[in-house]
Amino acid sequence: MISLGLRTLLSKEIRRFMRVPGQTLLSPLVTTTLYFVVFGYSLGSRLREVEGVPYARFIVPGLVTLGVVSNAYLNSASSLFVMKLQGTIVDLLVSPMSYGEILAGFLGAAALRGLLVGSIVWLVAGAFGGFTLAHPVLALGLLSLVAVAFAALGFMTAIWASSFEQVNFFPTFFITPLTFLGGVFYSVGMLPPALRRLTLLNPVFYMVDGVRFGVLGISDATPWAGPALVTALAAVSVVAAYLMLRSGYRLRE
Repeated sequence: MISLGLRTLLSKEIRRFMRVPGQTLLSPLVTTTLYFVVFGYSLGSRLREVEGVPYARFIVPGLVTLGVVSNAYLNSASSLFVMKLQGTIVDLLVSPMSYGEILAGFLGAAALRGLLVGSIVWLVAGAFGGFTLAHPVLALGLLSLVAVAFAALGFMTAIWASSFEQVNFFPTFFITPLTFLGGVFYSVGMLPPALRRLTLLNPVFYMVDGVRFGVLGISDATPWAGPALVTALAAVSVVAAYLMLRSGYRLRE
């Protein structure tokens, strides 16, 4: 049974991002539309199909994954960091809630935002490329794990960071480059050998590829590689976030 404290924290965190629907809902809708206008039509008119799938439909799983990753990370990172700046995180730490409940509240709300944005991206993308779900349970399960993993990474970044520049360091220099170089807009088979080997070292590639298998039923790598990697990343990230929270590192200063 979910405790009153956890329900309250979840409700607070959900209301926080729902108070700015323009940022939460409208922004990904506009961004996804632009991606399809720029990539779906301009490149789609030249590529036509990738692995037997229309190009506009091929890029859908990558765009959904990108939306889930960026929003799950941003929500937990920004929320916790603001609480650190305001000093209200100390009040939460001395409350009757356990560390596990506090972590679950932040990660649950962040994952929900990521999945909500991912759903919006999929609906918008469906208007361009069609509503296709080859393995819906696998796709939803993978995206849920991705959301939890990056929510935990955002949580840890907020604990470590001492400025907004540090909060934005990880998405700017790691998440965005790895995502765009992770097969969102292309198939690995289209790359020359050197770039193909480099892409296969990118962990985000296996997340995108796993979601693409769940949505379209096609993949460049072994289908089980994505689920295995995402499961391991989510487990390690959640445990590491819990240990950082319990230690009080940079939270009680």
